[in-house]
Amino acid sequence: MGDKGTTFCNDWLKLIFNGTAIANIADNAASSPLATLYFALHTADPGVGGAQTTSECAYTSYARAAVLRTPVGFTVAGTSVTPVNDVNFPIATCGSETATYWSVGTAANGAGKILYRGALSPAIAISNGVPPVVHNSTSITES
Repeated sequence: MGDKGTTFCNDWLKLIFNGTAIANIADNAASSPLATLYFALHTADPGVGGAQTTSECAYTSYARAAVLRTPVGFTVAGTSVTPVNDVNFPIATCGSETATYWSVGTAANGAGKILYRGALSPAIAISNGVPPVVHNSTSITES
């Protein structure tokens, strides 16, 4: 299997996370482009075939975190992308669980398509009053 070139990796990440077209190859939807991507927290690896609901956290007050699909939401540099700011989830008002994975997907709720996923290190022990955060140092790298 071949690898993508560095320039194309950068173009690809900009298309997915910033909505920037790749000249002569791919355009962002003209009539109703996806303007927001959604981070989810998971108690186990949702897997390559999983949806955003697979092993998704379910503590009381949990909701996915919206991040703008623009350079205001994500920084793309070379073959990596990071959120511009920490991704903050609602504070647990009841229940406890441990988030071990994050995902970035297309839906605010429901099954949704996972675009990327990764392990949290360290895992987030969620309990009443604890603010779950995916830090802006979390990166996605294409190769």
